[in-house]
Amino acid sequence: MFSVMKFVPVIVFATTLAYAADAPITQDELVRRTQELYDAIVPGNQAPWKKYFADDCIFSDEKGRTMDKAKLVADITPMPAGYSGAIKIDNAQSRIIGDTAVLSYDLNETETIFGQDLTARYHVTDTWLRRSGEWKIVASQAHRYYEDPAIGKIDPKKFGDFIGTYELAPCQTRSVTAEGDKLFVERKGKKEELFPETSDLFFRKSVEGRILFHYGPNDAVDSLIDRRNNEDVVWRKTK
Repeated sequence: MFSVMKFVPVIVFATTLAYAADAPITQDELVRRTQELYDAIVPGNQAPWKKYFADDCIFSDEKGRTMDKAKLVADITPMPAGYSGAIKIDNAQSRIIGDTAVLSYDLNETETIFGQDLTARYHVTDTWLRRSGEWKIVASQAHRYYEDPAIGKIDPKKFGDFIGTYELAPCQTRSVTAEGDKLFVERKGKKEELFPETSDLFFRKSVEGRILFHYGPNDAVDSLIDRRNNEDVVWRKTK
């Protein structure tokens, strides 16, 4: 009886380990681990990134860089002197099916650079995979939410330079009008306010891209440039 009882704790311990390895992961645990990763960025602590990312992972960041684990871990370094900040997870959602878990979430970043405060928002989707009883990230994709630039100042008297009709191709026109101290662009009945970034560079709310008015050799506006991702679509001024 003694010899049998001696092995009971061993069997129970082994069974507990086996159950723990087979137990499904929860969204709360995924969020906890993920927050641990982002808490490690400011001090440059690479340990969680080594722990939670699979050796064969693919990581694509908001800058368009795609890295393997070695490059990802090497990218985790302490912030320079004079810099501080924090990254917090928000709006997490998950899909956990068998040995695969997908966690989708927002990141709210605050950063202070020599006393000046900055903020940014990102969205990230991580794919976790359980292999040999361990959950690790095999793929991660991040992008940054678009934010409108700061609104600049412009003298409404300058609007006269921009008012007119612009043509892209036959029967493809847009018009620029002014109402008091506001400037508008309209095409096919859709009217949008143009907000100044500089004296001749404008943006539309929640639209990525810029509207640039180009001055010709005679110092008069001769075209409207719709700039998207550093590529220009030129509309010639007709009247």
